[in-house]
Amino acid sequence: MKEVADFLPEELAFFKCVHYAGAANPFGRERVLREAEIAGVSPDSPKEIRVLKACQAVGHRLAQMEARGRINLSSFKGEARYFLRSALLFHFFHLFRKQIDTLITRQLDDAEESLEAHFAPEALTLLRGWGFGIEESRRFIALAYQFRRAYYFIFRHLVGRSRCMQELRRDLWQNVFTHDILMYDQYLWNRMENFSTLLFGETGTGKGTAALAMGRSGYIPFDENENRFTHNFVNTFTTLNISEFPETIIESELFGHVRGAFTGAVKDHKGVFSRCSPNGSILLDEIGELSTHVQIKLLSVLQERVYSPVGSDEKHRFHGRIIAATNRNIREIREKKIFRDDFYYRLCSDIITVPPLHKRIAQDPEELSDLLAHTVARIVGQPSPEIVSRVLGYIESRLTLSYPWPGNVRELEQCVRRVVLRNAYDINEAPAQASTTDDLTRQIQDGSLSAQDLLALYCTRLYEKHGTYEAVSRIAGLDRRTVKKYIDSQDQVY
Repeated sequence: MKEVADFLPEELAFFKCVHYAGAANPFGRERVLREAEIAGVSPDSPKEIRVLKACQAVGHRLAQMEARGRINLSSFKGEARYFLRSALLFHFFHLFRKQIDTLITRQLDDAEESLEAHFAPEALTLLRGWGFGIEESRRFIALAYQFRRAYYFIFRHLVGRSRCMQELRRDLWQNVFTHDILMYDQYLWNRMENFSTLLFGETGTGKGTAALAMGRSGYIPFDENENRFTHNFVNTFTTLNISEFPETIIESELFGHVRGAFTGAVKDHKGVFSRCSPNGSILLDEIGELSTHVQIKLLSVLQERVYSPVGSDEKHRFHGRIIAATNRNIREIREKKIFRDDFYYRLCSDIITVPPLHKRIAQDPEELSDLLAHTVARIVGQPSPEIVSRVLGYIESRLTLSYPWPGNVRELEQCVRRVVLRNAYDINEAPAQASTTDDLTRQIQDGSLSAQDLLALYCTRLYEKHGTYEAVSRIAGLDRRTVKKYIDSQDQVY
């Protein structure tokens, strides 16, 4: 075996830089600085040029070593082996990056099964030729696939150049790979089920998009015999909106039930935990609407990783990861004791806040143009600078850039559709919360409201805020059918 002394000092310094570049968060400043140093360009150079030149520089160094017959890991030991290993993986990742991206886009069009990884045999041969072990090579194929999926969904789906959106992308990457990807590689690549996440954000900010990015970025093993990954990432993310179900049903939707468990249970039913794949994630949306009773049952899943279907004592193991989301803020959650303390502390291994649209635009007005381009392309199926310019011009002239966007990104999407259809977006068409509240106060003071009218208006205000009959029923202490009757009566009035 060759000694460390055979590794040139200048080569060691170069590969150290490559090592730290590969370990850095791709949405952080350190990654930019390291890539620029490797490439020999300014950190302010366009990203495409910086990455291309960095890849070329690493490839050139490795080619020089190969020409001297020194490219196998078995020829090195100590830190020389450690940093060369990182450089080889950096080079390997960028060699097959486009082929992995092709697999991702093909897989998005075929949600039924995991597709064949055509690049994998060549990739495995290359890794093993460099001295990586059989199992280690398979794992790095899987990690490369995971890295590209995470970047794909975080970068493409969470658009925006504002500081708060840059922070959000960094937070999401750390949620998938931790702040230290080397630690993740060594200890946690198959243990992330132990880290649940709590997403905060106003209604319409894009919490579901953030959860989707995390949920589709989990580690999926590679099956060399089948030449495909063991699961299709499209099917590894499952969503359950808590507020859509009354408390009598939510346990069944979470844990499933067996035939005869209750009246109407004519056959076995699989809950969301049963439907989640071993490498998958579950988004429990509107988790703030979960009753204390169900919190206790869900707590055992978070602690013990086991659950039982309603009406059964049989224990089932849950192997996925839990992501929970709420439009309530953390102060409200804590001060109003919406969560039990033990449930909260089990749920919040990580806390991520999705910023409101007005904050994003205030930090960087160009954020609006970015979002419009992204939204228009999704609506019409292709980029359209013409439509973007038309919608942006309307917003700047009619709404102004100071418009607060109370419905956030979801409202912006509807604004685009309305302007495309009618060349108009009348914000006065939506009920104004302050004016209706003032009107309600005035009618109470005047004594012009009956008890029935008062309840109807109160239920309607709660429904406008929380969005579901179940939430209104819980807060107002009324039966769900009564709540619906009151709200429907207001619809008829207006």
